Amino acid sequence: MDFFLDLLVGGLTKGSIYALIALGYTMVYGIIAVINFAHGEIYMISAFTALIFGSILSSVGLAGWGLLFAVIAVSALYAAMYGWTVEKIAYKPLRGSSRLAPLISAIGMSLFLQNFVLLAQTPNYLPFPALVPDVPFPAILTRHASDTQIVIILVTAASMALLTLFIKKTRMGTAMRAVSQDLEMARLSGVDTDKIISFTFITGSVLAAVGGVLIGCGMRQIDFYIGFLAGMKAFTAAVLGGIGSVPGAVIGALILGFAESFAAGYISSSYEDVVAFAFLILILIFKPDGVMGAATTHKV
Repeated sequence: MDFFLDLLVGGLTKGSIYALIALGYTMVYGIIAVINFAHGEIYMISAFTALIFGSILSSVGLAGWGLLFAVIAVSALYAAMYGWTVEKIAYKPLRGSSRLAPLISAIGMSLFLQNFVLLAQTPNYLPFPALVPDVPFPAILTRHASDTQIVIILVTAASMALLTLFIKKTRMGTAMRAVSQDLEMARLSGVDTDKIISFTFITGSVLAAVGGVLIGCGMRQIDFYIGFLAGMKAFTAAVLGGIGSVPGAVIGALILGFAESFAAGYISSSYEDVVAFAFLILILIFKPDGVMGAATTHKV
């Protein structure tokens, strides 16, 4: 039973990280029907930003929760700038073109950012600073979960709650929902769709930044390639839940996280990636619109 609970917590932790990244995919797709394959690299760059600034801030005496949230804030700011830049360079010039053009542009941007970090940093794994402070959580919680895992789950839950409130309760969130429903009608109604699209990229990048900081805290090491694999798994989670659906992205990420954790525990850790992409193949075969996706018909 203890082993099962350990795997359950591990799956919840993984699913939480995937959910933060998957939301970026599903929000962008929901607005402009494009898969932002450069999104995983934003996550990776955020982890490197956290590593650099975490080391600098801790060297000047900042510690505890102040250090963690300062690093998250700086990483989120950098990620927002990268997200805005990617949208302006890789996507805005291609609006109105065939769907294949922005897809190729996204893959090119992903490769560029990946190799940019490779050349600017190192191809080797780098140790990640200890950013999560010791927290006196109740013993019932720490029996099967580390302090870092608990913090990852709590920060992710808080991020999801804030995003949900923002989308449902603010004017900007209402505008985002309107653009998602019908971009042209929203534009005719006076919504600045360019601003909404850019803001969606920024929001998704900020969520990816939170995930980048948290994965560094959990793994305690990062390299230039972590964005590609995590991005593909988050994309799988978004498709599994129904791409374009915010609740679906979260549900898909949790399903994937649990599946990977139990596959690693009861079969072999070598099968984690196999399980992830097997889920993608199966869902595309049997339910291509995802668990919570609405069935769509595309005209040729």
